[in-house]
Amino acid sequence: MNDAPLPVTRALASDPPPWFSAHVFVCCNRRPEGHKRGSCAARGSEELRDYMKARAKELGLKGIRVNSAGCLDRCEFGPTMVIYPEGVWYSPQSRADVDEILAAHLVAGGRATRLMLTEQDTPPAKG
Repeated sequence: MNDAPLPVTRALASDPPPWFSAHVFVCCNRRPEGHKRGSCAARGSEELRDYMKARAKELGLKGIRVNSAGCLDRCEFGPTMVIYPEGVWYSPQSRADVDEILAAHLVAGGRATRLMLTEQDTPPAKG
């Protein structure tokens, strides 16, 4: 197996404009009870996704799409979400955390730094 990173793809001038300005992918994967890695759904990600969708609409955020995602492979830090096109990862634990992410990242264009997952947040080695 080749672990070399894939080349970064950049938008081309000939590409059509993006349909959304931001995509939020919220992991809603559910593993069997007692699985060693856990699962985001068992930690409340579906409720947080639903709340984020409703709040984004209430705030009138245009061009933002909040989607369910299957496993994002950062299970140990769940619930997890990632916002593209920036590729910024978050681990919200509450509605207040979702509000902070919406305000800082999607409204103000900054980051909810306290909630970010970084390259230093690595799970234990897989068995």
